[in-house]
Amino acid sequence: MAKITLATIKKFIRQNRNNLFIKQKSRFDGMSDCVMDNKNAEFRQVNAESIDFEKSNTLGIAGAWFVGSSRDNFYEYSDDNYIGYTVYNCCGQCVIVTKK
Repeated sequence: MAKITLATIKKFIRQNRNNLFIKQKSRFDGMSDCVMDNKNAEFRQVNAESIDFEKSNTLGIAGAWFVGSSRDNFYEYSDDNYIGYTVYNCCGQCVIVTKK
C-alpha cells in the first residue's frame, strides 16, 4: 500500500473536482484556543469553481485546511455512500470524498 501524501489528495481532487463533498468534523476555535468537534457535521458539495491549487493551505475548499511540512495526516475513508480521504492536523479534521 502506497503512502498517502498531499500529492495523493490533490490528484484525487483534480480527478473528482465536479463531484466532491466535504465534511468538516472539527476545526480550530480561537475563542477556546483548541480544536473543537463539529456536532452538526454533514457532507456538503464543494464548489468546483472555488478549487484553487495556488491556495496551498485550503486549495480553495471551504472547510479544508492543510498545514504542510509533514504535519498533516491522511487516511483513506469509505462508507456506504462515499469514498475519499480524511485530513487531520492541528487545525482540525475534514473528510474529502466523492460518491461511490
